[in-house]
Amino acid sequence: MTRKTAFLPYRPKTILNKHKRADHWFWTRYSAYPYLGCQHGCEFCYCRERKYSPYDDPGDFAHVIRVKENAPELLRRALSRSPVDMVFTGDYQPAERKFELSRRLLEVCFDLGFPVFVLERSPLVVRDLDVLQAIHEKARVVVAFSLIATPESRHYTQVRALERLSPSAEKRLAAMERFAAAGITTGACFMPILPGLCDDDPNLEAVVRATADHGGLFVLAGGLTLADQQRSYLLGVLGERFGEWVGLYERLYPPGSYTAAGYDQRSVGLRIRELCGRFGLRDRIPRPILAEDKRRLNKRVVEALANDVYRMELEGEPTARIWAYRKAAWAIEDLEQDLGLVHQTLGRRGLQAIQNVGPRLAAVVEAYLQAAKETFAATSPG
Repeated sequence: MTRKTAFLPYRPKTILNKHKRADHWFWTRYSAYPYLGCQHGCEFCYCRERKYSPYDDPGDFAHVIRVKENAPELLRRALSRSPVDMVFTGDYQPAERKFELSRRLLEVCFDLGFPVFVLERSPLVVRDLDVLQAIHEKARVVVAFSLIATPESRHYTQVRALERLSPSAEKRLAAMERFAAAGITTGACFMPILPGLCDDDPNLEAVVRATADHGGLFVLAGGLTLADQQRSYLLGVLGERFGEWVGLYERLYPPGSYTAAGYDQRSVGLRIRELCGRFGLRDRIPRPILAEDKRRLNKRVVEALANDVYRMELEGEPTARIWAYRKAAWAIEDLEQDLGLVHQTLGRRGLQAIQNVGPRLAAVVEAYLQAAKETFAATSPG
């Protein structure tokens, strides 16, 4: 028997999640979501983890939707007291057609001049192209689409069953094309890559090629995580419907695990990087930076260092070196002074004085700083 969806309006006290600095994955510093639970109900969704889910029964996640009816007011109040930075928001599950809270959150971001990142499985986001374009002209927008298989995949039928009510890959790609045509940065978040189901080479290539064909600029890849009740739930679903995969997932995700044990995620990431190069895409989300941003040079150098971190992780470089680059990126992100002015006044010595930037990294930062200056000079009007 089909279970009906219950909508439970409520009024939380807060909505904005704040971080010390922008992350190096989506470039977001804040997040705000209008709903708890999701009607799309992807069987593998990490939001079924106990630390994210408000439900004791993970099955309720797709059928009991808690609606934050005062979300716009809370967001306006919180952002009005916060430094401008990118907000991860938007939730275009079917509930959005009825409540329109995602649109109202976008309107708040527009009013206050905050850039926005949206990650979606639904073409419903195209409904709000007008407000997203307005934000993009004022502050910048990135709209990414979750895409883990295309109809060319030999396991597409099974993947689609695990995605439950999520709209088809074809509809997501068509929406991506609309945003690309509007001049908004868009691409695919190839996550989670489901072991055995999504990681064969033909599917990896199909996802990258489809993204390129529909105007995407990047494919960001990430692996499946499984924890506590989310793990038990997914294994139960596989056991009932796709028993041939249970053994693999039990081996990769033993009790107490989070990431896949013994799974070569680095090789998958390297293959996606290779495919992105072939199709003219990036395997990282480009950081949105306005030319008039006073800290634009700092942010561009941070982006370059963060990209180095990701590359080194894929290539298996020493952990100490990876952490040195990561901490240098954090220090420059936190720097209140303009990096260009620091260098202009004190030269490389000034860069070395920044916390976690020693002599060797100062040379790297100096090269990235010069490249950033040339890029902004080439793109400046006049």
